Amino acid sequence: MPRDPSRVALVAYDGLCTFEFGCMVELFGSPRPGLGAWYTLRACAAERGSLRAAGGLAITAPYTLRAIDTAGTIIVPGWRRPYTEVPAELIRKLRRAHADGARVLSVCSGVFVLAAAGLLDGLRATTHWAYADELREAYPDLALEPDALYVDEGRVLTSAGSAAGLDLGLHLIRRDHGAAIANAVAKRLVIPPHREGGQRQFIEAPMTESAGDNAIAALLDDVRSRLASPHTVESLARRARMSPRTFARRFAAVTGTTPHRWLVQERVQRAQSLLETSDADLESIATIVGFGDAQLLRLHFRRVVGVSPSAYRKTFRRTNAGT
Repeated sequence: MPRDPSRVALVAYDGLCTFEFGCMVELFGSPRPGLGAWYTLRACAAERGSLRAAGGLAITAPYTLRAIDTAGTIIVPGWRRPYTEVPAELIRKLRRAHADGARVLSVCSGVFVLAAAGLLDGLRATTHWAYADELREAYPDLALEPDALYVDEGRVLTSAGSAAGLDLGLHLIRRDHGAAIANAVAKRLVIPPHREGGQRQFIEAPMTESAGDNAIAALLDDVRSRLASPHTVESLARRARMSPRTFARRFAAVTGTTPHRWLVQERVQRAQSLLETSDADLESIATIVGFGDAQLLRLHFRRVVGVSPSAYRKTFRRTNAGT
């Protein structure tokens, strides 16, 4: 019997990372009235008895690792030192679940558990930047992307530290339920609706460090409201009253990406919403979001989302109609 991806097993363990665990509970375990069928989350203990958690807490999970046997989504929210020492039963459960078609996610140091189970051999993965060297040395067969916020390899997904787990969780919700639902969850949590996985983990300057950064922040909001207009680095730099070189450097410091990549991502995200919520044809959508023609929309959409606009609409218009 195929595993249901809405059945989520969240692994608890002695030395639990409280923040990462709580983020996953908030995303997948909190009721979402009005959003249709949601996830069913079971917290399962990797060991017996009371478990210690960061912050001096003691917790008792209501389920054992047997919850993994019927889960379609399994999440490992961090791991404890020494990172390479993982209980044999947990490894067996993860291997069996993955072989049965379940998808497995890790947050931060939880990637060590997936690597110990052999689920990352030959695949791309990420983790908190502070653990990158240790992970690379312990598991040289995985393709580490140390700067990425998260990496989606289909049924194996990994994220960087702490808050990047929220980005990965929203990304998965978007995959399962579409952009409109993911945006609604993000709004409830008061966090950005989408950050591309390839963005850098560490942004060198805070958004409000200088007047130049404030100018860029205001510019981003304005561009979002006028995606159909033509935008170039030169035109954006003029509006920010900077040279193109200074603007590109400050933009990367503020957003962690390039102006072109950011603009493409914003346009694709807007196209996703229109594909889900309107009957507009691809040429019209391409014009509305600023790509100009359907061919360019298809090119960028497939690169960012992984499927064609038509396939995306077929999946998520049907999904959202039932929620």
